[in-house]
Amino acid sequence: MSETFPALLIRDKDNAKAELMELSRSDLPDLPVLVRVDYSSLNYKDGLAVTGKGRIARRFPMVPGIDIAGTVIESDAEAFKPGDKVIANGHGMSETAWGAYSAFQRVEPKWLMPQPEQFTQKQAMAIGTAGYTAALCVNQLLAWGAVSVDEGSVLVTGAAGGVGSYAVALLSSLGFSVTASTGRPETHAYLRQLGASNFIDRQELSEAGKPIQAERWSGAVDSVGSTTLANVLAQTVYGGAVTACGLAGGADLPATVIPHILRSVALIGVDSVMAPLKRREAAWRLLQAQLTPEQIDLATEGEVGLADLPEAAEAILAGRIRGRMVVEVA
Repeated sequence: MSETFPALLIRDKDNAKAELMELSRSDLPDLPVLVRVDYSSLNYKDGLAVTGKGRIARRFPMVPGIDIAGTVIESDAEAFKPGDKVIANGHGMSETAWGAYSAFQRVEPKWLMPQPEQFTQKQAMAIGTAGYTAALCVNQLLAWGAVSVDEGSVLVTGAAGGVGSYAVALLSSLGFSVTASTGRPETHAYLRQLGASNFIDRQELSEAGKPIQAERWSGAVDSVGSTTLANVLAQTVYGGAVTACGLAGGADLPATVIPHILRSVALIGVDSVMAPLKRREAAWRLLQAQLTPEQIDLATEGEVGLADLPEAAEAILAGRIRGRMVVEVA
């Protein structure tokens, strides 16, 4: 291990933009497992952290990055030994714990999972938190039991983003008829390749509507929130379910209880940051069972290094990145 190594660091609350600099091993947190971070990914949340526009970090200094695919270098934990390939998602990384955008990082063993056998490190990060969150959402819809491949269309909002792309791919692979909501018509061909069969302009869902509307969706995966989620709930069929995992359109929910008490519509919240291990493992099993290498390649827009990450972070916040961006760290 070299004496110093590159990392992105947010210095403090007043200097909230991440800067590329050299760190040493002594700078790392005092945690049991030392990992060489081989790959990471760029999520919308990472974009907010790196640019300082979202005030994601709550402790300083902070290394951002919520996804790790790496190799164990040292371990004081029985569950992991040097040479093990591992992944980590969430668990407060980038907020209260140092994250992935450092060539080496020390982590808690409970944050780690063995790298899924079917995926390479790069593929695991092409999936990353976005694909893993999509799988959590899909598993929740399946567990609800009232959402069937034989009963109408399933809606995915923010469909051209990371979560949306993988939600479309997973749902279509399971046999659902998928309607994709996006404001970018140029992504329709891409989404159709992933499995979308119908499209709706996001503007149609982003304007205030009636508390209850014509039934359209047997289920939905929503990463937008706000008025969009309120309209999706108002348009969901009797007994249907909507999983909510994001707030790209806002954290508010200008809705009523009417869809829930008149149509038995379920709103299921999905958290990827602190999800228990059993749910994480189930999500990655679904990803391994349903995703093809071609779908992963299709959903991956490109790859950047740490030096180019601040520019890519601006691009993801501006909506200029389709699907996923892999970060080559070490």
